[in-house]
Amino acid sequence: MNMQGQSAIVTGGGSGLGEAVARALAAQGVKVAVLDVNLAGAQRVAVDIAGIACQCDVTDSASVTAALDAASAAHGVPRIVMNIAGIGSAKRIIGKDGQPAPLEDFERVVRVNLIGTYNVARLAAARIATLAPLADDANSGERGVMVNTASVAAFDGQVGQEAYSASKGGVVGMTLPIARDLAQWGVRVCTIAPGLFATPLLKQLPEPVQQSLAASIPFPKRLGQPDEFASLALEIVRNGHLNGEVIRLDGALRMAPR
Repeated sequence: MNMQGQSAIVTGGGSGLGEAVARALAAQGVKVAVLDVNLAGAQRVAVDIAGIACQCDVTDSASVTAALDAASAAHGVPRIVMNIAGIGSAKRIIGKDGQPAPLEDFERVVRVNLIGTYNVARLAAARIATLAPLADDANSGERGVMVNTASVAAFDGQVGQEAYSASKGGVVGMTLPIARDLAQWGVRVCTIAPGLFATPLLKQLPEPVQQSLAASIPFPKRLGQPDEFASLALEIVRNGHLNGEVIRLDGALRMAPR
């Protein structure tokens, strides 16, 4: 897809990986709507890239619909959907006190990471399906591209990552079926599974912990940079034969149990 002049939404675009993707898209001439539950973060990024900011809870259909309405009114129906919003969790199924983990904690992570991703995908896809195929499309009939975000935890979840791994494993598992569902509409769907990245959340850890995490990566022995994630997200948009695939972006990292 030629990105110049296209409309895009980026969930979780107010910080971290989502912010990097929003900035990278804008640098390619894409009109970006920055969606985030944190409106201040979304506004900060949107001002910098001449986009629009939308407060959005990906788990709430009305909230996502309102954000899509705003993006469509400002820039046209988004053909590029970057599903990056997500939350983390670290809670063992049985605590040190022998008590089971609260079910609500598990449900919350799955609701945001998995159900939220599906919610945005279904609502955005229905709008993309109404668009005419791109005139400059080498792949006859392409209408749009969707990039979801999983994690290496989907494959090698660590101690206490039951909820996070399950949610990201669900994103991995639905990538191919969604791509197959949307093939008739000319919408490609891929997922990126990042490893350890230098996001604001990870940077809050003590420096020795960050260095230890970086040392666990085979090569390069450093944390991934958000712009590297953004580079891959944009390549998925560009490369018309990428579809239905989950791509690990992790420096050959395989997570240890703890």
